[in-house]
Amino acid sequence: MSYILHVETSTKNCSVSIGKSGVLVALEELNTEGYSHAEKLHVFFEDVVNKAGISFSDLSAVCVGKGPGSYTGLRIGVSAVKGLCFALNIPMLAIESLEILSRNAVVANGYILPLLDARRMEVYSAVFDKDYKRVRETQAEVIDANSFQEYLEDGPVLFVGDGAEKCKDIVQHPNAHFIENSFPSAKEMVGLAFDKFTANDTVDVAYFEPFYLKDFVGTKPKKRN
Repeated sequence: MSYILHVETSTKNCSVSIGKSGVLVALEELNTEGYSHAEKLHVFFEDVVNKAGISFSDLSAVCVGKGPGSYTGLRIGVSAVKGLCFALNIPMLAIESLEILSRNAVVANGYILPLLDARRMEVYSAVFDKDYKRVRETQAEVIDANSFQEYLEDGPVLFVGDGAEKCKDIVQHPNAHFIENSFPSAKEMVGLAFDKFTANDTVDVAYFEPFYLKDFVGTKPKKRN
């Protein structure tokens, strides 16, 4: 019997769950514009452990959504997971956040195209088939009228995620369908994490870094009068 804690903080959705041998047993998440990760994450850890009726010492592993996504959110999530893994001396697992997001969608045929907002007209995207097998690797790209045409010409494409809103007005095609305001959630990590755990597909706690995909670009602070 394996209990795994899952953490997803790559977007404004702060999400934590516990799975028991691949089955969801507890979930806490909050989606706010103000990014509540720093305040809520450790509270959610306590909440899901209590809901599952276990203690932290019962955990077999901790799994994190590794990005891409919010730089601050990813740093908070990864740091918290590393701390737990070090303290409990248990393995760390990692799943790409776009793969997690793809599990929010179900299609009978065609493609699932998870999109995360990367500001302005840019998104982080990947492409999966109906069986969630990766068709195209993750990349950052600027959306225009010709985006994703090779997949749209081949069959139905379901765009999912907070980046789908950008595409809806620009990508005009009869095969394009959209699920907006959807975010990676720890509830979708449970089966994926258990598969990684049973395959011993772990990451190095000391050296693991989030999958930022592109360099951080900060903004200059405003001058004070």
